[in-house]
Amino acid sequence: MQAMDVMTREVTTVGPQTTVQDAQRVITARAVAALPVVDADGQLVGIVGEGDLLRDQVPPDPRLHLGRDVASPRPRPRVVADVMTTPVRTVGHHDDLSDVATLLVEGRLRSVPVMANGAMVGILGRRDLLGTLIRTDESVRAEVLDLLERYTGERDTFDVEVLSGATTVARTRGTPAVSPATEHRALDSLARTVPGVRAVVVRSSDDLPHREEAS
Repeated sequence: MQAMDVMTREVTTVGPQTTVQDAQRVITARAVAALPVVDADGQLVGIVGEGDLLRDQVPPDPRLHLGRDVASPRPRPRVVADVMTTPVRTVGHHDDLSDVATLLVEGRLRSVPVMANGAMVGILGRRDLLGTLIRTDESVRAEVLDLLERYTGERDTFDVEVLSGATTVARTRGTPAVSPATEHRALDSLARTVPGVRAVVVRSSDDLPHREEAS
């Protein structure tokens, strides 16, 4: 699977001059881990997360410090530009999801913007990745079957079985338009693009008649 297969496409953003308080409201209302920061031209210039928006925002309780010298609190950050992280770690929309998972875990990142041709096209977080691990076998099966039928234009032709994400695909009728080896590779590649598919086995169709590919 690639980043674009599971990323969130509708991205909530803020600007550098958005107040910290407004950003706190947005990130809470949207229940997201981070907000990309874009300038007036829509260009990605930073990212602000929950931790950034908490920085220097919670004053100490004076009742716990009576009779002690307490340093004066630092001025609170006023706008997002004061607390955002820049430069931003990003991934490409065709990046392997396995590599993205490694980046999020080893980089201790909650989410990363997804880029295509220099523009942000989505955002991908740990929650998106976890979502691919908890899909039901039936929902995975239905999506794989729909994908195969739409790609080949053939209905009631393939049998798909899914058990704990392990997916088996087999042609049950019809004549392959290409060689069995070519169809095998195509079915395997297509099935692996579906979130929740952990392994793929394509049953051989060598015993089915097929038309030779044009040279």
